Amino acid sequence: MSTNTTTTSAVSMNTRPITVTGQSVVGIAVLGLATFFAITTELMPVGLLGTMSADLGVSESTMGFVVTVYAAAVAILALPLTSLTARLPRKTVLVATLVGYTVSNVMIALAPSFAVVCAGRVVGGVAHALFFSVASAYATRIVPPRLAGRAIAFVYSGSSLGFVIGVPVATWVAQSIGWRPAVGAVAVAAAALAVVALLFLPSVRGASSPHIGSPKAWARTGLLSVVVADLLLFAGHYIVYTYIGPYAIDAGLDADMVSGALLVLGGTGVVGLWLAGVFVDRAPRQTLLAAVAVMAAAFAVLPFVHGSLLGTMAVAGVWMAANGTTGTLFMAAAIRTGGVSPDIAGALINGASNIGIAGGAAIGGQALGAVGLQFMPFAGAAVLLGSLGVVLAARRGFPVHSHVQEHLSTSSMEAITSSLAVVTTSVPVVSRAIQTLTGSVVVATASVPTRRRR
Repeated sequence: MSTNTTTTSAVSMNTRPITVTGQSVVGIAVLGLATFFAITTELMPVGLLGTMSADLGVSESTMGFVVTVYAAAVAILALPLTSLTARLPRKTVLVATLVGYTVSNVMIALAPSFAVVCAGRVVGGVAHALFFSVASAYATRIVPPRLAGRAIAFVYSGSSLGFVIGVPVATWVAQSIGWRPAVGAVAVAAAALAVVALLFLPSVRGASSPHIGSPKAWARTGLLSVVVADLLLFAGHYIVYTYIGPYAIDAGLDADMVSGALLVLGGTGVVGLWLAGVFVDRAPRQTLLAAVAVMAAAFAVLPFVHGSLLGTMAVAGVWMAANGTTGTLFMAAAIRTGGVSPDIAGALINGASNIGIAGGAAIGGQALGAVGLQFMPFAGAAVLLGSLGVVLAARRGFPVHSHVQEHLSTSSMEAITSSLAVVTTSVPVVSRAIQTLTGSVVVATASVPTRRRR
């Protein structure tokens, strides 16, 4: 390991708490909620493409550019922005990202034209480029070393909650009050959370000398392999997930039941997230190998059960449960390589994930046109096998035995239990805000098939 890496790790260790404090618990809870809002901002326009395109006078295919421009902003800016802001106080950067999400949603809610919507999405992409790069590393800095891995898992629970709660609620909100009020509600909620973060997040200093490394160093430490495997995993997943609504409807699901079906599938993803928290420190390589293999197998089986709605939902549930483990495992693996500072590792994973999302959605569209909905999962399975191959071959990035870096070794459930308690008791306070949120893939997936299947 390089001297810079050792220095960075030492600084990190010296500035982190030895015991769990109430402030740390609240901080992890705030980060989890912030992740929920971040995912909602990212996915909401995807679910509203049909109604937005009609209102703004552009075609749905043109409206889809708002997805591409967001992912492109994240992919291009994640590493340089994280590097440029690495020395700034972490709270300042994180609050700024929440303000960015707020501005993005306000611009979109009030947009008089398609061009303004795209500009708002660029603003959101800039915020997103920083948020996920900072949030995971932030979590590892405010808890004791033995609990850092599970802190990452808890922060990522916000993503799952965005799907579990946000997706079904999003459909109802969009249908009941329109897309502009729905986006505006997310803007208000994000602004409120920015204030909460400013008041309650523990202060964390930026890195005195952020370690970026080089592609050669990334390859030597195994970080590059982690990034490539993550990109392929997201690409394979989104080949199918982008069209999960149309796929379920084509398998026999009533269009009115899509939100309920996605609620169930999102719940299985939470099971996977819980498993990641359990095994992220005990057997990260084995767990990731099993998860990716199960996802690929599920995709290979889906076409054969497509005539049965029950069979399709059962296999999709297995797929989503396996996928629920991967975000935590990849982020922890990237940080554990020690090839770069934790924030930089987060930036690389963030950028790779968004390249995978954009690429997967594009490949899925091509596969849909070429072979139809039923056989589209075969394309996802092929890409997932590529990710599995990288994980198998890359023993530096995904070692058989745990990394020696102590700052991501966890063995106690004390902090995660306390954090869960904080979130549980805070639900009554934030429930009304949560009910206005969307991660609304549902609306889009309900509208896309009609166009494509005609």
